[in-house]
Amino acid sequence: FLSGRRPKRLIASADLRAWAAAEADIPDWLFEESYRAVGDLAETIALLLPDTDTAADLPLSHWVEERLLLLRGQDPEVQRREMMRAWRELGRRERYVWNKLITGSFRVGASARLVERALADVSGIPEGVIAHRVMGAWEPTPEFYEQLVAPDTRDADVSRPYPFFLAYPLESPPETLGSVDEWIAEWKWDGIRAQLIRRAGRTFLWSRGEELLSGRFPEVEEAGALLPEGTALDGELLGWADGAAAPLPFAQMQRRIGRKTLSRKILSEVPVVLVAYDLLELGGADLRTVPLSERRRRLGESLARVPSAGRMVLSVAVESPTWEAVAAARREARRVGAEGLMLKRLASPYGVGRRRGDWWKWKVEPLAVDAVLMYAQPGSGRRAGLYTDYTFGVWDGDRLVPFAKAYSGLTDEEIRKVDAFVRRNTLEKHGPVRVVKPELVFELAFEGIQESSRHKSGIAVRFPRMARWRGDKTAEEADTLETVRGMVDA
Repeated sequence: FLSGRRPKRLIASADLRAWAAAEADIPDWLFEESYRAVGDLAETIALLLPDTDTAADLPLSHWVEERLLLLRGQDPEVQRREMMRAWRELGRRERYVWNKLITGSFRVGASARLVERALADVSGIPEGVIAHRVMGAWEPTPEFYEQLVAPDTRDADVSRPYPFFLAYPLESPPETLGSVDEWIAEWKWDGIRAQLIRRAGRTFLWSRGEELLSGRFPEVEEAGALLPEGTALDGELLGWADGAAAPLPFAQMQRRIGRKTLSRKILSEVPVVLVAYDLLELGGADLRTVPLSERRRRLGESLARVPSAGRMVLSVAVESPTWEAVAAARREARRVGAEGLMLKRLASPYGVGRRRGDWWKWKVEPLAVDAVLMYAQPGSGRRAGLYTDYTFGVWDGDRLVPFAKAYSGLTDEEIRKVDAFVRRNTLEKHGPVRVVKPELVFELAFEGIQESSRHKSGIAVRFPRMARWRGDKTAEEADTLETVRGMVDA
């Protein structure tokens, strides 16, 4: 739980709501109103259930191993009976923790890297080995912990990926990094970061979120089967049509991500490639301490020997004889479908996690639109009870058209001011959603933009957030849909 590897939600939230309402002997509408006021399902249930005088003295390990994990895949009636049993055995505060565990929302403010460092200190095992051992799929059992801190460090199960090396945003001029000859520049793609593993005659594809992507991208897995045994590549999964100069928008990749079955049509409309930019293992040997320049040379040689039909390609090194040339390439990033540049020190090893110094991401400046606040609804968790989730619109003639939703970017003080405005200026109520007087203007920043038939505006944007509150503008001065469409054309 400290490392963020809590089990996924084991019971459907609709069932939990219904069972809790029945146990509390309240109608469903009152449960829903209570949930809107509290903003957190686990806390709402804990507050509504009848008080008990009981308190459990069993340790957390018992509740996780003997009670929680056993609920996975059980018949709903068995799950209901076990939930009722637990609620009646626990006091209110204990129920709150139990509900958090069950809903998969139990969070502790410790980073995975901090946990790995602590385990390394306790066991004497190098941190990099600990980080590697906790990659991939595992269950929290005593047997797994014994393997985690075992002194023999030669282990590596067949499918296990390596910890991903992550880059820091570059906030200073690139000239501060030293001589340009010591660096390589690559395009920063907007895809799915992944590792392709070939071991023991099997191919494994892992996302950066440590999700096994088996069957999701069969064309890449088939190409990976051509790699020699004991090979691990790091790269980016991108939708890329044959012969195209740029990748498909990420929204096209999303058409494939959520599908359990892939039709011939979707495979032909959104073909996927792995743009490989690092070689972590070759012939079963860990290459992460080898300089990037050598890893990249071996990567190029390895891919050249594989007839992958273009499904695995070497990332392009951007011409960078000077820092001025690098900056000029960055300005062209959107034209080639990239988010900016990656700057990597040629002498760098492949590290663990996010570390400063060797890898930097230098993204292009975000696109921006001035939009009007149209709808607001309450947040959840710490923001429960405040209107923090907003829908913004732009002008299409004399009417506002919903354009994007945004939840982040404002300070706590600004959120309180917007919340007060929403309460004073609500025109209509639709469940938790409030239609507000169209007066407030905000600058929305986003990374990408494209046409979309799923949105009323006909436009979809990527990673929208509130860059600033435009108190200097009236609603009439906000941007138009025509202006936004011009961004798509550009």
